[in-house]
Amino acid sequence: MTDPADEGARAAAHRLAARFGPSLIADVEATLHHRGTGRRPDQYFDPVPLGELIVAAAGLAFSVYTYLKGKTDTPSKDAVARAVRTELRRTRTVTTRDDEIVTVTVEETLTVIEALSEPAESRTLQKPNGES
Repeated sequence: MTDPADEGARAAAHRLAARFGPSLIADVEATLHHRGTGRRPDQYFDPVPLGELIVAAAGLAFSVYTYLKGKTDTPSKDAVARAVRTELRRTRTVTTRDDEIVTVTVEETLTVIEALSEPAESRTLQKPNGES
């Protein structure tokens, strides 16, 4: 089964790679691979690893969406993004750059969730390069 948070993180990395460099895609993959192992990937783009931020934001977006879905039919992207930022601020300083990354990651994660909620025969997930 496809994990919406993982797929959202991957899609966000592809979308943000033009701005932050193609190594961001590998950083996210490394973070996804090492998640839950207690180990961190060996190389990072930044002292506050972008890959970790994207994976954390995607996971939070999925959790917040699932929670809010129990309260309303269609939680708004803004409400989910606001809740993700609030949660991230509990453990880190959220910079302007981080805010942009969170926005893109929430959008991509919710896009995956919406696509996966469609019946399988009509489902079309976009590939990272925008193709269907």
